[in-house]
Amino acid sequence: MNSFPIMMFKTWQSKSVYPYRLLLISLGFCLLLCGQARAASCNDPWPAWNNFKKTFIADDGRVIDHSGARKPTTSEGQAYALFFALTANDRPAFQRILTWTENNLAAGDLTARLPAWQWGQREDNSWGIIDKNPASDADLWIAYALGLAGEQWKEPRFSALSSLLAQRIMNEETADLPGLGQTLLPGPSGFNLPGNQWKLNASYLPLPLLRWFERKESDDRWKRMLNSATRLIAGSAPKGYVADWIIYDSQKGFQPDTQGAEKGQGGYNAIRTYLWAGMMADKDSEKANLLKQLRPMANLVDSKGYPPEYINILTGEINGPGSSGFSAATLPFLQALGMQKTLVQQQLRLQAQPIKPDAYYDQVLSLFALGWQDKRFRFDAQGDADFYWQHFCWRLF
Repeated sequence: MNSFPIMMFKTWQSKSVYPYRLLLISLGFCLLLCGQARAASCNDPWPAWNNFKKTFIADDGRVIDHSGARKPTTSEGQAYALFFALTANDRPAFQRILTWTENNLAAGDLTARLPAWQWGQREDNSWGIIDKNPASDADLWIAYALGLAGEQWKEPRFSALSSLLAQRIMNEETADLPGLGQTLLPGPSGFNLPGNQWKLNASYLPLPLLRWFERKESDDRWKRMLNSATRLIAGSAPKGYVADWIIYDSQKGFQPDTQGAEKGQGGYNAIRTYLWAGMMADKDSEKANLLKQLRPMANLVDSKGYPPEYINILTGEINGPGSSGFSAATLPFLQALGMQKTLVQQQLRLQAQPIKPDAYYDQVLSLFALGWQDKRFRFDAQGDADFYWQHFCWRLF
């Protein structure tokens, strides 16, 4: 009965198996040390995100824009923060941000309604929703971040919320425009103008997100909206400079929004369009064409030494330099174009004129741009996001 264990023990002690014993012991130490190293990398801190949290995110998950006198919160800020929290593998922050968003911008139920755009201190000094009209770009980012988080963290509720929001975006924030097709409107109301005209925004359309929804949602309207999005971006930049807002006329096509606050110029909205284009996967079928269309802006940055704060989209006339956050936003764009000299120039501008710690929008642009450059995240050709921490968070058993 006991001869087999004794024989095995003697075999283990024999010189012939000594190299295997040494190999097994070495492998065990390697797995232990590698596991510890990978665990550390799995939770590797992202200093820029930690600083953003300390400066802009309250303990309850509300993202505060300190630039406004009433310290407003927007669905855009909540949406970006969700994506950054996922990028940092910061699930506790993600949950706090999501909970605040649902409770305060969606009356406690994101399955029933899209989040309101703006929340803050009202004229009567009470706090609550200031503008209930949702913003479709924020809604896209919220649904996208939830979908990715559901996959990465194995959380079915996040995935279900993502799909429900995607359906509501399609049903409430898009329209089949004559001559253009299924198109994302900036919000459910206020953008359908008299005379078969619509007010649109190219920066609301990051193509990787649309590709992801096209693949994940069983609704062919997403594919049609992806097609209209490329036309909208091109129509918003007739000379290679993107407009903040553009008017689409069913008879005349795209026209500058000369009646809007920006008078048809490109500025604080448009800067994101160059950022989104630069961050697209090299294998994305639309990237090369999009970069070619927008290259005049890169050439202008090269000649001036900075991206402009505002630019006339027809004449190229500018009104002065944009912020350091604008320079940050151009980095992926310039890198994608292979404009190394101009890229270094803008990196030096960032070093010489650092972004102010409490400049909310500049910090957002920087987190996207520098997070992408540092490979904290990258988009693939199907719109999936590949996060740095994914490559270290694994289990042996």
